[in-house]
Amino acid sequence: MKIHSVKFNFIMNFIMSASSIVFPLITFPYISRVLMATGNGKVATASAVITYFNMFASLGIPTYGIRACAKVRDDKEKLSKTVQELLIINSITMFLTCIVFVVTVALVPEFAAEKELYIINGIGMVLNMFAITWLYNALEQYAYITVCNMVVKLLSLVLMFLLVHNPEDYIVYGGITVFASSASYVFNFVYATKFVSFKKSGTYDFRIHIKPILRFFAMAAATSVYTNLDVVMLRFMQGNTEVGYYNAAIKVKTILVTLITSLGTVLLPRLSYYIKKEKTEDFYRMIGKAVNFVVVAGLPLTIYFMLYASESIQFLAGDGYQGAVLPMIILMPTVLLIGMSNITGIQILTPQNQEQKVLNSIVCGAVADFLLNLVLIPKMASSGAALATVIAELVVLLVQCVYLKEILKDIMRDVSGMKIGVAIVVATIGGSLVKGLLDLESFGWSMEIQSFVMLAISACVFFGIYGVVLLMTKEKLVWEIVGNYIEKEIGTIEIRKTD
Repeated sequence: MKIHSVKFNFIMNFIMSASSIVFPLITFPYISRVLMATGNGKVATASAVITYFNMFASLGIPTYGIRACAKVRDDKEKLSKTVQELLIINSITMFLTCIVFVVTVALVPEFAAEKELYIINGIGMVLNMFAITWLYNALEQYAYITVCNMVVKLLSLVLMFLLVHNPEDYIVYGGITVFASSASYVFNFVYATKFVSFKKSGTYDFRIHIKPILRFFAMAAATSVYTNLDVVMLRFMQGNTEVGYYNAAIKVKTILVTLITSLGTVLLPRLSYYIKKEKTEDFYRMIGKAVNFVVVAGLPLTIYFMLYASESIQFLAGDGYQGAVLPMIILMPTVLLIGMSNITGIQILTPQNQEQKVLNSIVCGAVADFLLNLVLIPKMASSGAALATVIAELVVLLVQCVYLKEILKDIMRDVSGMKIGVAIVVATIGGSLVKGLLDLESFGWSMEIQSFVMLAISACVFFGIYGVVLLMTKEKLVWEIVGNYIEKEIGTIEIRKTD
């Protein structure tokens, strides 16, 4: 079995992450205008609710499975046995969860009123058992799942434009979203026979998995509190329209977080492998690069979309979603916070079997989020939910940093704080000037076109300035990626001149 380089895996995962970015950028502007905030809110609520059931159905297997399989990936027999054990556990929990789900939909009036939408999402939950993406991640086989994922997304895109035309089509759209996220899972399961055998051999030992699975489940449960509970609480306390506003803001944040955390998904199996083989130096070298990447990429994205939140919402969602602007501004710091906690929790603590510390941090964040939602949502609606989420993410990161205080200074040495800070300040000034000086109303364009043009020009100016300043100051990561290439090309030209 060929294990590709981290660079190749990152490129593959980046492509998949990019598809997760491009797909919403194409679908959401259309869907938000067709379904409006209320219809969008119904789909978002159903998706948030099913997340909780899916969490119980999968327990902590999606994350634990990566680590467990990565440690035995060099032994096909042990790998096959591990995969079979995890699938059996998953099938039992899935069956029990489905029973509870059906009963819940029947008994809760708000859910029963939209039972078709919830049942469709329930089908996606069942299919999720066959995803076994944790196996592909553990084996660092990103090429297959990337291609498969993109094909399904393209097909879903076609179905959306063919079948969703009015506000009443929100159930159809809910079905298409389930198809987009779950259709590839069956193919994943079949293709997995290339790497593992599903024929029983020997005696199963479920006990070794139960404790870590439950620990990862507790982490997932606590995380879901502050990532999905706000949507559910908004629905019951403020209604579907506020959920629609919040979902529009969340959509932008999710796209950016997916981009920032894409590297972490690639690194987890490799880091687990390094720990198993006691390659400490390689482990921390890779961690340092990950931290630098998150800061270099996450900080400018956070600042830019805070500056241009109104234009982003106008372009993505339309006139009916101005209520999403303030929640989006409030939410943007979570891009950087989640990016950093992904490193401290998932990439440092988890590979070292310190899930309990990650769980402690997440529980603290979940408690903070729940209590703040109770106080802030009645007063500030979707903006209150956004503020609660930001504080919760900050709490998670701070607790993890306390656990890692001994090594945090060494890790942060790879971050060129001064160079990045200067680049951000100069880029922000440039971006603000574009917003203040560029008058597009005189052209008579629609608001959507004005927003698009403003975003296109301002993004070129903001990120162009940011990149140039980092290159001029020879920031470590940027220079490694771009500067070395430039120097190589210059050297090639000089050799040609000499010849």
